[in-house]
Amino acid sequence: RHTKSNSVVFAKDKTAYGMGVGQMSRVDASIIATRKSAGRAKDGSMSSDAFFPFPDAVEAAAGAGIKAIIQPGGAKRDKEVIEACDRLGMSMVFTGVRLFKH
Repeated sequence: RHTKSNSVVFAKDKTAYGMGVGQMSRVDASIIATRKSAGRAKDGSMSSDAFFPFPDAVEAAAGAGIKAIIQPGGAKRDKEVIEACDRLGMSMVFTGVRLFKH
């Protein structure tokens, strides 16, 4: 709600540890959030204001130890993103609501 699109936030135990905001790609936002969280969001969750067009952002989050994702869904490749989560042992929820701030 308080970040520019495209944004991802890494959180754990009611605390936001890493934010990747205002990026052209979700994977870049995920990489920035990974760097900013510095391992503190391990076993935590990632939220995104936009769908993931490719599984690369999910794979980046998994590399940071993220275990759950909430995102709008609605990408042409949602099936590939779901398969990546399954392969990586991650949970994912689709909200059906996009929250772009632009």
